Amino acid sequence: MAVDITQGKPARKKQPKELAVVDQAACTGCEACIAFCPVDCIEIVPGLVHPEMNKLVEIDLDRCIGCKLCAKYCPWETIYMYPHDEGMEIAPSLTARSVCGQEAEQEATA
Repeated sequence: MAVDITQGKPARKKQPKELAVVDQAACTGCEACIAFCPVDCIEIVPGLVHPEMNKLVEIDLDRCIGCKLCAKYCPWETIYMYPHDEGMEIAPSLTARSVCGQEAEQEATA
């Protein structure tokens, strides 16, 4: 089994048809999605306005298997499923913070 060196977690075996992307502008940081992720690819990240108090979640797109469980159980409906390539393209516009290796346009231009 391949291991993702940066996270110490197993890498996915094949590219999924769809990816889960969280809209952090609407995320409350409730962490409900984390409990349902079978591959542990959802991380807690600091919020933009009050990083020490406001927490958000982020999905590691390199590890997401496209199972849809996080999107199904998000009580705020802020996680969307996109076809793989579209998800990789749209994620930076919805994800303001990144600890999972994804580049965020908003941080790059700040």
